[in-house]
Amino acid sequence: MEHPILFLVQLFDLIGLGHFAHEYPHVIYSWFVMLLLILFAFLGTKGISMIPAKGQNLFEIVIGGMEDFIVDITGEEGRRFFPILATVFIYILICNLLGEFPGLYPPTAKIDTTLSCALVVVPMTHIIGVMYHGPKYIKHFMGPIWWMVPIILPIELIGHAARVLSLSIRLFGNMAGHELVSAILFMLAGAFFAPLPIMVLGIFVSVVQAFVFFLLSTMYFAGAMEHAH
Repeated sequence: MEHPILFLVQLFDLIGLGHFAHEYPHVIYSWFVMLLLILFAFLGTKGISMIPAKGQNLFEIVIGGMEDFIVDITGEEGRRFFPILATVFIYILICNLLGEFPGLYPPTAKIDTTLSCALVVVPMTHIIGVMYHGPKYIKHFMGPIWWMVPIILPIELIGHAARVLSLSIRLFGNMAGHELVSAILFMLAGAFFAPLPIMVLGIFVSVVQAFVFFLLSTMYFAGAMEHAH
């Protein structure tokens, strides 16, 4: 289904890059989200003081709450991985929420975007495992008894590969489905009251899906830090 008019795609048309923008709108809007995050980070850290203003208070509550949540799951060691987990969560959340604004497109409604996020998190899981356990990390894949290795090892490898599909397809399916339903309702009812319940539901879905991705990523990291069992 052709998406309604997208502001940034039209802007790229004006500067002669319309073909790329029409072919890869998710890339254009991913860049847009990155610029937004850089701007938010700049505004959030500008003028930091011991007596925080309203903006600084808000950032401290959000960032502090996320850090405490990660520590509750992973322990104190999880603090060192807070930057990557928080970045993934905030990036996915903003991407999801773009779909609630007319003329904008959520990059997470494209499998390329969700797959790229999953391909950051899952390999990082194994990097963490090697960091904490060295070569012994392979015991995570071997099972409790040596003669069960031919059975357990393929199952573990398939399970870890399935994490990529689980993270990417779940997020993509929910966001693409919401975009499709919203587009149909806008075509049938226009920008009036009929789409509003779907938009409210969309905000809820956007937050939940970003949190699920964040939660699973945190749990994968915590599992990699644990001793093999």
